[in-house]
Amino acid sequence: MNKRKSWSLLALIMLISMTMYILWPRTNQSKDVSSKGTTITIGSKNFTESKIVMKIWTDALQKKGYHISTKPNISSSVVYPAIKSGQVDLYPEYTGTIATTYLKANIVDKNAEEIALVAQQGMKKQNLTTLAYAPANDAQGIAIRTSVAKKYHIKNISDLQKKANKIRFVSQGEFDEREDGLPGLEKVYGKFNFESHKVYDPSLKYQILAKNQGDIVPASTTEGQLATGKYFALKDIKSFWPAYNLVPLIRTNTLKNNPGIEKILNEIDKKLTTRELRLLNKKVDVNGQSYQKVARNWVRQNY
Repeated sequence: MNKRKSWSLLALIMLISMTMYILWPRTNQSKDVSSKGTTITIGSKNFTESKIVMKIWTDALQKKGYHISTKPNISSSVVYPAIKSGQVDLYPEYTGTIATTYLKANIVDKNAEEIALVAQQGMKKQNLTTLAYAPANDAQGIAIRTSVAKKYHIKNISDLQKKANKIRFVSQGEFDEREDGLPGLEKVYGKFNFESHKVYDPSLKYQILAKNQGDIVPASTTEGQLATGKYFALKDIKSFWPAYNLVPLIRTNTLKNNPGIEKILNEIDKKLTTRELRLLNKKVDVNGQSYQKVARNWVRQNY
């Protein structure tokens, strides 16, 4: 083959390659991204779990080509008005919070699916949409030192009520007053006659337990300390506390303009179980990692 034919063949190969590159579909980018250049703002509440989930969603959506900005650490009392006013487009919320706090709905005796439906229907009237809720249930609960539970054979709240006279209760003030706290709990399980009942700053509760100055504390069921093995959440066998499943709350117009978001978040959230959130929270609250690093590593491994 002479030199002229070689150059002609090379030019033909390059032309074919460039044509295929231009025409080949971009599978790593959602269809709605290329036509929408707007930035989506994702917010979070001012606690670890919410910030981790915000960052997980952010990294996953950016991976698919979406333009994302974030607003972390929004006060719980401010975040709902923020999404209604358009200051944020999306943030991690909980079905129980939407139903009870925002909609003032009575969800007594309702299961997780029924609570999610109440939330969905109520938010629709506010031009907001709840996507599929995650298995993770960040409900109210009671955490007990594992060693104490083994000593007195306590596995659930009913067991606790029967052995309360041997247990030191580390309370948080308002838990003693709220109807969804101790007063309501006693209506369902009976009177808790604790050996001692003292009030401490909520931020110190696990330090108090670690120093053997108390045995049980009010807790959220996804707290990272519950993944250490030193404590565990007692089973609420009478279902006093309703489900608080993690759920994406998004502005309806944002979803309409970016429909690909729903599939991405659904794929992520189905992997976020109660146990998974405990482990993620533990890495930040117990091990001292940044929520950004924890979220980034999770996305690399799971999405």
